[in-house]
Amino acid sequence: MDFLILFEDQNLVVINKSAGLTVNRSETTEYTLQDWVESKYPSNIRIERSGIVHRLDKETSGCLIIAKTPESFAKLQRQFKNREVKKEYLALVHGQVESQEGTIKVPLGRSRADRQKFAVTPGGRISETSYQVVSYWTLDSGLPALPAGRLTLLRLFPKTGRTHQIRVHLQYFGHPIVADDKYAGEKRAKEDRAWCQRLFLHAAKITFTHPVTNKIVSIEAELPEELKVVLSKLSAHAKN
Repeated sequence: MDFLILFEDQNLVVINKSAGLTVNRSETTEYTLQDWVESKYPSNIRIERSGIVHRLDKETSGCLIIAKTPESFAKLQRQFKNREVKKEYLALVHGQVESQEGTIKVPLGRSRADRQKFAVTPGGRISETSYQVVSYWTLDSGLPALPAGRLTLLRLFPKTGRTHQIRVHLQYFGHPIVADDKYAGEKRAKEDRAWCQRLFLHAAKITFTHPVTNKIVSIEAELPEELKVVLSKLSAHAKN
């Protein structure tokens, strides 16, 4: 397995992670991004988490930074901890998001009903995501394998990095992400996957300070082809 390398030097590499791949090794996964990293960069075995600086959910694609030295790993992790890294995502959500831009700021913690999920909960850790509307689609009922109603494409800017943050925020906001089998509801997610086979969430851009040169590095990952196809299909059948 090989990934599109978006940027690389002797200190770090930024890849465009594909959907469907778990980032960190665990007892329940056969092959992970961590396995790929250690195969391609054997010296990374001696670095904490094999140099993988941050995580993306299994079904989320896009920009992911891997450090190639312990020093770069420590400096990049410090930037994430201090919220100095700027991240930008694209997500297709259900419904019409009325405000063209806004911010969702709520406390997040593990769900009491399902420990595999996270939820807005009193006493949770504060989390913040800003958003901008990119475009809308309105679809009539009766179209084969497409949902009736409104859909919105959002550009999202998470200020914090809580687990499942964007997914929980949008579900709480009343606009769950298309094909989100954890937070959109089982029935809706199953219907979504008839026309969008994966979670429509993509880490489109990341901006950080290079750990050695101290220059600002801004990397973009093009929307994957399977998600481009979804948008083309919507545009072809939408009323607007």
